[in-house]
Amino acid sequence: MANNTDLSMILPRVLIVSRRTVRKNKFVDFVGEYHLDLIVSYGAVPVIVPRVTGVHMLLESFEPIHGVVLCEGEDLDPSLYEDEISGLSPEELDEIRRLHASDTAVDREKDSIELGLAKLCLERNIPYLGICRGSQVLNVACGGTLYQDIEKELHKNKSSEGETSTKVVHMDYDNYDGHRHAVKVVEKTPLHDWFKDSLEEGKMEIMVNSYHHQGVKRLAQRFVPMAFAADGLVEGFYDPDAYNPEEGKFIMGLQFHPERMRKPDSEEFDYPGCPAAYQEFVKAVVAYRNKLNAAICVPKSVTTLNKEMEKKRKIIIKSFSIARNMYETGCESPQSKASELEAGAEFLQSSTALSTQQEKRLKQMGATVRNSSSFLERLKMHEEREKVARNIMGKMSIEQLSDLVSFYHMMGKISSEVLEKKLQELVTEVAL
Repeated sequence: MANNTDLSMILPRVLIVSRRTVRKNKFVDFVGEYHLDLIVSYGAVPVIVPRVTGVHMLLESFEPIHGVVLCEGEDLDPSLYEDEISGLSPEELDEIRRLHASDTAVDREKDSIELGLAKLCLERNIPYLGICRGSQVLNVACGGTLYQDIEKELHKNKSSEGETSTKVVHMDYDNYDGHRHAVKVVEKTPLHDWFKDSLEEGKMEIMVNSYHHQGVKRLAQRFVPMAFAADGLVEGFYDPDAYNPEEGKFIMGLQFHPERMRKPDSEEFDYPGCPAAYQEFVKAVVAYRNKLNAAICVPKSVTTLNKEMEKKRKIIIKSFSIARNMYETGCESPQSKASELEAGAEFLQSSTALSTQQEKRLKQMGATVRNSSSFLERLKMHEEREKVARNIMGKMSIEQLSDLVSFYHMMGKISSEVLEKKLQELVTEVAL
């Protein structure tokens, strides 16, 4: 077990799961070096979690975990998310397997490892960056769904519904790193901050590298889109309530590959903002590590406080002991013991005041329970309003919905701040 000094010296550890492939008739695990290089360059240590049977049961062995990056890999097992009928025929599924043979071979062990890590990050607020498959893992872990094949589902569905849709090539087997397609960046998102100096006025588009035939179908409720392809596919999303790198918060998924967006035969990025996701992620990882260490390391001030509390406890016990002797013997206390009795008397008085305060709070809780019937009536009314709202929003454009999400996120933040202030005032009033 490392002592406090050792813990403070540990560099931030970022877990990244390997992908399995066959080489010379043997299984080989690998991780793309671009991810590793960027993690190291910004001051963290990549810890590779091997895709080996049973590793999903051993994730605690990789502690401490300060961050997780999930990237390349095969398609996620559809049974993990497909609660909606895809409408794909057996013939279409066979065609997809033939066209994308290297990706459609489901790896359930990798699924278990990565979903386990994603859920661990969500439970503990550990910084998480999902690239390509990693973004899909994050969406599924939060209850979202995926298109099993963009070409067969997204483009086909839009055509059958009479919608005009720009067909986007999301992967090019013959031009792995050089392939690019346009995405529209959503304003007032981290992605907008990173690429704002590269965006043409009024256009809000960048050219990205991607390599995937699946993508987000239904975005999990907690996330806000950051970019869309021309066919409407979500190319980036994040949790605004879990994004503040300076405070160790970072939950994000990018469907495209910023780490591979480099000029031909060069290490120079297409845009200055390309490495920003990794830079901000590692910043969050460092802050999270610092918070974790602070929680583990007991400050000297706390130790001093504990000693003072122990001293007070002994004084109170002695005071009660003297009072008990007086009661049992029937003798009055000598003048020299009077000051020692005061500690017990003060403790009893403070306990009585606390009981009175608790009684007042219990009465308030009772009033809340009595009002629960009116709350249920309001809940039914909200459900009816929700149905009307869903009907209206179903007719809105992607841009209108994105603006609406941003607006309500801002209003939610303001409401939370005002509510917290009012609750604090209420608590202060009750305490008085």
